[in-house]
Amino acid sequence: MKGVIVSGTDTGIGKTVVAAGLTGALGATYWKPVQSGLEDETDSEAVARLVPGARILPEVYRLVTPCSPHEAARIDGVEIDVEKLRLPDVDGPVVVEGAGGAMVPYADDLLAADLFADLGMPAVVVARTMLGTISHTLMTLEVLRARGVPVAGVIFVGEAELVAESAIQRFGAVAHLGRLPHLDPLGASALRDAFAANIRLDALR
Repeated sequence: MKGVIVSGTDTGIGKTVVAAGLTGALGATYWKPVQSGLEDETDSEAVARLVPGARILPEVYRLVTPCSPHEAARIDGVEIDVEKLRLPDVDGPVVVEGAGGAMVPYADDLLAADLFADLGMPAVVVARTMLGTISHTLMTLEVLRARGVPVAGVIFVGEAELVAESAIQRFGAVAHLGRLPHLDPLGASALRDAFAANIRLDALR
């Protein structure tokens, strides 16, 4: 398996936690091409904390301002070169984490979904089990598929919402890969155990 792209329906929904879980479970290399916001723990740093010993590639762009990559780059005086965002050549699978949702701009002429299409790997969509998740998730699936990005499935984060999860699976014609509960405290062993107990990896392998 070449790897998977981890996209989400929004920002701050647990996408990095899922990416970390996939990195550990698949024995993969983790890569976040563009990081926006450096004041707090970065996503790469979070994955390093949650998956000890994980192989983590450096970000191509580390932008100071915590906003969409295209605006953060403008504020930082950086021009994002799409050619530098090509998939690195590494041994084994790669887990690529996108920034925010599938329609986040990386540059004035590049949306996240366009970058995912260029990378040529299936996507795992992360969706939180809260009000609005049906519409947000179905629209994310539509956007990805319209650009030729195959979707491996959806991983939900939060408390069980069986009606919403079933509706997304049915209307989106998508695999339900499991639901990751909120973990408190969130640590390496807790994430590893929760992933093993709740997430179906067979569809990815």
